[in-house]
Amino acid sequence: MTKHEQIIKHIEVLKVGSKISVRQIAKDLSVSEGTAYRAIKDAENRGIVSTMERIGTIRIEKKTREAIENLTFAEIVKIIDGQLIGGRTGLHKSLSRFAIGAMEQEDVTKYLGENTLLIVGNRENIQQLALEKGSAVLVTGGFAVSDSIRQLADQKGLPILSTSHDTFAVANIINRALYDQLIKQEVLTVAEILIPVSETNVLYENDTVGDWKALSHSSGHTRFPVLDDQNRAYGIVTNKDIIDLDNSMKIKRIMTKNPITVNLSSTIATCAHVMIWEGIELLPVVSKNHRLIGIVTREDVLRAMQSIERQPQIGHTLNDQVLKQMKFGDDITIRVTPQMSNQLGTMSKSVFVAIIEEATKHLLKRERRGEALIESLNIYFLKTVPIDTVLTISCEMLDLGRKFAKMEVTIHSEEEIVSKAMLMCQLIEA
Repeated sequence: MTKHEQIIKHIEVLKVGSKISVRQIAKDLSVSEGTAYRAIKDAENRGIVSTMERIGTIRIEKKTREAIENLTFAEIVKIIDGQLIGGRTGLHKSLSRFAIGAMEQEDVTKYLGENTLLIVGNRENIQQLALEKGSAVLVTGGFAVSDSIRQLADQKGLPILSTSHDTFAVANIINRALYDQLIKQEVLTVAEILIPVSETNVLYENDTVGDWKALSHSSGHTRFPVLDDQNRAYGIVTNKDIIDLDNSMKIKRIMTKNPITVNLSSTIATCAHVMIWEGIELLPVVSKNHRLIGIVTREDVLRAMQSIERQPQIGHTLNDQVLKQMKFGDDITIRVTPQMSNQLGTMSKSVFVAIIEEATKHLLKRERRGEALIESLNIYFLKTVPIDTVLTISCEMLDLGRKFAKMEVTIHSEEEIVSKAMLMCQLIEA
């Protein structure tokens, strides 16, 4: 086990909420501060530590997919550009709702409880009540808190935060952040499907063609990431690279160097796009310092995208709102709602794009062509469209191949053309 891996293992067994410092890690494990620093950054990439201004680096609980819709109090500190006043050991805890303490004390009590954040001004009695009921506290307006409140927060392990924003502004910020998290929950990322490095067959730069053949025979695979002596992704080698070569030939002489890689937060759609466009079957997953975390394969990516199509979506993105209003028949129609308008009361350009995307998906599904990635899109905005206008969308397939489709989309208001678009799509088929 390398020193880097030893540090990661050491961090993983630390108690959640523990403070972590480069100097202490270096001292405890007898490593250089440079090695400790790089390992702590890697741990942050893996989601097991978090670094915050004026707070430092702390051990946090890695969020599961089931908990991704909930923000931690550590994330709230960053979102509101706030400060931690007390209760540091509770920063890793998450909130599922927040309440505003602008009401009588007996009414406030109804909204307090575990995983709740109470937003309040300089009302010490309400601050104390919230902590006693198991709720974290966010003090707005930049007000200070008393020592007794700070001590109570430390005792309960419940964060008490401070921000210069007023209550209305900070409530909007947090509400938006919670909404964004809800949408993110439905977005599949590489972290959900990767084959971890512990289960990944790899070769090293000084291995030989003979080693490739032995590994291919034992694993049944023909494509492997190639690592350097620091376990960084250095290249990719496939069966095409070793045809008719001597068994003693070094892998580093025949591999494809500087492979295309992705990280844990890369979306499945991004992987599909890269694999189709570049014609590759395997993507190494790396950390920020390029160490191999695992791999994703074309088969896993396509299976994940098919799975998404079979699941109900709970997020209400712009495309979701547009799709709910679209009616599909011989023609596609949609009524422009206030939510689709800009500040001038006319349909926003982003809604035009969403309508075109959804109409394109509908046509390709009707042609039984599966999913598609839009490669290029040229839109001409010819007329403004006011609220409550009923639009008719027509799609024409100009060219359809095995991997690409070229289409024209026209949007009418009554007999008048309000927008036209030309687009090129990549077709995704299992």
